[in-house]
Amino acid sequence: MKLAVRALWVTLLGVAIADAVRNDRRHGEVFGFVPYEFRVPTIARARAHVWSPASRRILTPTTFGLGWSVNLGRLARLTHLL
Repeated sequence: MKLAVRALWVTLLGVAIADAVRNDRRHGEVFGFVPYEFRVPTIARARAHVWSPASRRILTPTTFGLGWSVNLGRLARLTHLL
């Protein structure tokens, strides 16, 4: 099972890199729903993805790499910590 998950992750990463190179983009989506981000991360972008209590999304596109980040600000709002 672990090998299958790793193989899937490596395949998705390879497709994302190929898409980025082919289309001269540093961010986008693989297969229409898996986000990728290869731009240099910034503090503002990281904060917007990881701490945004006003957003309705719990999962946000990752600050760098392939996949999603957890919006801790939204979780804090939902659990009434804010």
